[in-house]
Amino acid sequence: MDWFIAPEYWWSRLVFQRALAGLYLVAFLTAALQFRALLGERGMLPIPRFVARVSFRRAPSVFQLHYSDRFFGACSWAGCAVSAALFAGLDSHVPLWGGILLWLVPWALYLSIVNVGQTWYAFGWESLLLEVGFLAAFLGNDEVAPPIVVLFLLRWILFRVEFGAGLIKMRGDACWRKLTCLDYHHETQPMPGPLSWFFHHLPKPLHRVEVAANHFTQLVVPVLLFTPQPIATAAASLMIVTQLWLVLSGNFSWLNWITIVLAASALRLPGSAPSVPPTPLWYEVVVLAVAALLGYLSYHPVVNLVSRRQVMNRSFDPLHLVNTYGAFGSVSRFRYEVVVEGTLDDVPREDSDWREYEFKGKPGDPRHWPRQFAPYHLRLDWLMWFAGLSPAYAGEWFGGLMERLLEEDRDTLRLLRRSPFPPGEPPRYVRARLFRYRYTTWRELRETGACWERTYVREYMPPTRLARAAQRS
Repeated sequence: MDWFIAPEYWWSRLVFQRALAGLYLVAFLTAALQFRALLGERGMLPIPRFVARVSFRRAPSVFQLHYSDRFFGACSWAGCAVSAALFAGLDSHVPLWGGILLWLVPWALYLSIVNVGQTWYAFGWESLLLEVGFLAAFLGNDEVAPPIVVLFLLRWILFRVEFGAGLIKMRGDACWRKLTCLDYHHETQPMPGPLSWFFHHLPKPLHRVEVAANHFTQLVVPVLLFTPQPIATAAASLMIVTQLWLVLSGNFSWLNWITIVLAASALRLPGSAPSVPPTPLWYEVVVLAVAALLGYLSYHPVVNLVSRRQVMNRSFDPLHLVNTYGAFGSVSRFRYEVVVEGTLDDVPREDSDWREYEFKGKPGDPRHWPRQFAPYHLRLDWLMWFAGLSPAYAGEWFGGLMERLLEEDRDTLRLLRRSPFPPGEPPRYVRARLFRYRYTTWRELRETGACWERTYVREYMPPTRLARAAQRS
């Protein structure tokens, strides 16, 4: 049926699907390289302990049926392989039904990971990848033109991502309404990037322009996605430019990139579509049924969107099919960082030789310039930012981190940039202290070469040693 398909979006679909497969690959690679220390059998929040108390119905996952570190690793690397195959275009060389099933494989595998990932996977972009990934399975392959209803639903996701983020800002911190939030945000964001220091030092009038432009892009432009072309393409293009600006300003995992990928699906790219056979009736029925299901599940996200008590990043179904999004409803005015240290001394004193552990992404040594990691996601580093906001955010896992540093756990040390202790000589005590960080000024940067200046605030965790070592002594 002519009304069912939009052949003019043939190339937009191609770009969207290949880029989404690339993000899937990054997500599975992140899981494969980090899970043992975070979620493994000896991890800080072990999956076996989680599935023992949470039912399959609440958190559907293949790991509810069986778990071992080897099995989790196999699933993660299998996800990498399928994602790489999709990135290479394998779905275009199989029948239409095979393409749908192929796209559902990474969705099901990643759903299994997210649903047992606990606080390490409690980020909005996890649900966003699942929601977009599920819908992408029904976008078709080279045997059919893109279905209009699926393209519409992709815009519906993009609308909720941007509009929800805009509303949470206007309803949240007053600095968004006063246009002053960027006076602080680049300095206090979870994981600064290599250009964040320079963004912070832009003139304050330009920060006001940035905030105003952000409000326009998130509260006005999303409505234009549902207007005729070329207005919809212009709206999507403006969103892409805004997201690329955010990519330059910090490390936000794949949040910005998946938003760009979503916006690409709304672009009307030049080029003619190849001729294809008539759309199969079974495919039309499946797509319309999926659309009806997602429309039904949109009720709670819409209610949340219009509510004065709007919440950010919430899933309303265990399959993460339709979710609510939002970011930075409030902005911290000061940056606090937890600095972890260890010593080889038998008796820990203030003047002991305390050596600092360095993380890959979070600020530590004031002389170390932030690096670019996104779209790769450093999960421990992100949670360390939350730990600096309040010990309540770290209650489940921080003690486990300290214990594994005392044990010289190989998988945990791989998550760090550097351990200050040589192999085979783990610290006898570790401690954590809270510091306030601020960006240096231009003058301080020239004089010291440091991009950060930090001030001691208080003790975060007193010197601690392994219980069995304490018993032997």
